[in-house]
Amino acid sequence: MAINERALAAQILNDVLPLKKGQVHNGRSLSALLPKTLTKYPDADRPLLQELCFGVCRWFIRLDKIASLVTHHPFKTRDSDIHALLLVGIYQILYLRVPDHAAISETVEATRQMDKAWAAKVINGTLRRLQREKNELEQSLPDNLTVQSAHPKWLVDMIKAAWPEQAERIVSNNNTQAPMTIRVNPRHNQRESYLQQLKQKGIQAKLCEFSTCGIQLEKACSVEKLPGFDQGHCFVQDEAAQLSAKLLDAQPGDRVLDACAAPGGKTTHIAELQPDLTALVALDADEQRVTRIHENLQRLALTAEVHAQSLESFTQQYLEQPTDKTAEDNIDNKNDIPLFNRILLDAPCSAVGVIRRHPDIKWLRKRTDINALAETQLLLLKNAWTLLAPGGTLLYATCSILPHENERVVHTFLAEQNDAKEQVLDVTWGQAVSVGVQLLPQKDGHDGFYYAKLLKAEN
Repeated sequence: MAINERALAAQILNDVLPLKKGQVHNGRSLSALLPKTLTKYPDADRPLLQELCFGVCRWFIRLDKIASLVTHHPFKTRDSDIHALLLVGIYQILYLRVPDHAAISETVEATRQMDKAWAAKVINGTLRRLQREKNELEQSLPDNLTVQSAHPKWLVDMIKAAWPEQAERIVSNNNTQAPMTIRVNPRHNQRESYLQQLKQKGIQAKLCEFSTCGIQLEKACSVEKLPGFDQGHCFVQDEAAQLSAKLLDAQPGDRVLDACAAPGGKTTHIAELQPDLTALVALDADEQRVTRIHENLQRLALTAEVHAQSLESFTQQYLEQPTDKTAEDNIDNKNDIPLFNRILLDAPCSAVGVIRRHPDIKWLRKRTDINALAETQLLLLKNAWTLLAPGGTLLYATCSILPHENERVVHTFLAEQNDAKEQVLDVTWGQAVSVGVQLLPQKDGHDGFYYAKLLKAEN
């Protein structure tokens, strides 16, 4: 008998959520676990499995508070999978349109499929109590932003400190479903004509407000349904991320580096907008993710020089390469190495600007991660700067909304780098901050993203 979606979801969530009391939580991400399971599961049943995993991650704190109200004793560490299963059951009753009787019976059946039949009585009793008392139980939850928005307290505190007036809206938007947005390849179509092609296929959509290549779909669909997808006519990419290539503004003859490039969305966009580059180099330290860069370049019929290499390693190797001069001259003439005119540094970050796409970020990130990430981001900026030619442009970007990873990093860099200055972004989107522009996640709109544009002195 095939294992049902509730049991599968519980097994996955047991590896993601901080359920094992008294143990250090080193959870794995949904993006690492879920796709492998989905490929082994019938197409018709995949949406429910995905919804259960994403939904429980999204509302974990609220669900767990209710679980503590309807259970008499906490689960033992060895039974954290049953704890996860109970959360799956509670999520169905509170948030899905699955009939209560079906949610309860299928969740009880999952205990047997997980070889823990003893838990059937526990799951049945707690879910039936929830069915009877759900309004009272929900009303009894603490009236604070941490519980009501199901965000960890440290993150709520940081968002409040950074965005006191927008904090409630930010966490609310984080719990909405992100729209599916595509970028039209201008080598094949104008986006207005592609919009008509979508409508002819019965796919309702609208033009993005800020990205001149973007179209937002009314409802997500499989990429196979998008006209010309296999031929490279479009690319799935959030509107905020689409803004990077135009901001970088690569010119004919430029040498361009995309320093943290996987899965290749920004690399391919740069190539689409400027076909007359002298060089386009894409780096990423993750070899598996580099495969995605190659796949996307191939589908879009674009070319770039791709390296499965960290920026630090690439910088050291690149600056030590021999030039056409003699070995003796090379020692004293590092400037003969061709540097890059434009560099895009989409730095590794907490990704709290894309929580609605990856709700497990709430539980995988810790407060201590933020300062560590900021140190890494500053180091990456310094490495990238050594590769930038005099008079060149570096675009710093993150999918974070926290100043610690954004404007504070850039301020520190500018204070230490005498040949760097900010180019103020003249844009109609986002919110100008002390340096750069911050986009906050929008309901039915773009993700949270940050951009700062830096110029290197001519001399």
